[in-house]
Amino acid sequence: MSDLTLTIGDKNLSSWSLRPWFLMTQAGIPFTEENIRLDRPTSRKELSEKSPSGLVPFLTHDELQIWDSLAIAEYVNELFPEKQLWPEDRQARAIARAVSSEMHSGFSALRTVWPMVFTREGLSHVTSGGVSRDIDRINDLWTLCRKTYGSGGDFLFGKFSIADAMYAPVVSRFVTYGPLELSPEAATYRDMMFALPAMKKWGDGARAEVAAG
Repeated sequence: MSDLTLTIGDKNLSSWSLRPWFLMTQAGIPFTEENIRLDRPTSRKELSEKSPSGLVPFLTHDELQIWDSLAIAEYVNELFPEKQLWPEDRQARAIARAVSSEMHSGFSALRTVWPMVFTREGLSHVTSGGVSRDIDRINDLWTLCRKTYGSGGDFLFGKFSIADAMYAPVVSRFVTYGPLELSPEAATYRDMMFALPAMKKWGDGARAEVAAG
């Protein structure tokens, strides 16, 4: 199989980039990382020349370019079926897709008011304007998944899946803007995810970028 190249933005800020990067890294899928720093004088020109959508992330495989984090995840799942990136059980798989899609299209208040700043912890936080409602919904989803489908491991559906990758930026936000009142299941899940080697590697990259300016 020819090489996969994943083009991402700043690791400290680009929550959309974290999803496919974390998915492929955690699953042990080899890829070449390309970084386009955002909010620079040359960023818009570089993105317009390289990205199909003018945004990051996007995955390049031979002549094919795939934009959108969930579409990338689905493509990678088809390329590497042995990784089983969706739950094997049909019911669990349907719920995993539902919670992933809800993350992909929803929680706009949380995204807007609590932008990802991966290197920061314990920032003061506002929970008005729908943020509290988004937090409660995510807490409910994580709790439901862990209680109902998580008996086979530490992830939302037991084994690692695309659903975990979709919520990786929320894990970061819950650390940056905490502390939060979460169920025991949700709090344990957040702490487990943030301690994973893949998340630590992303954090190391984010801190190096911040230090470099």
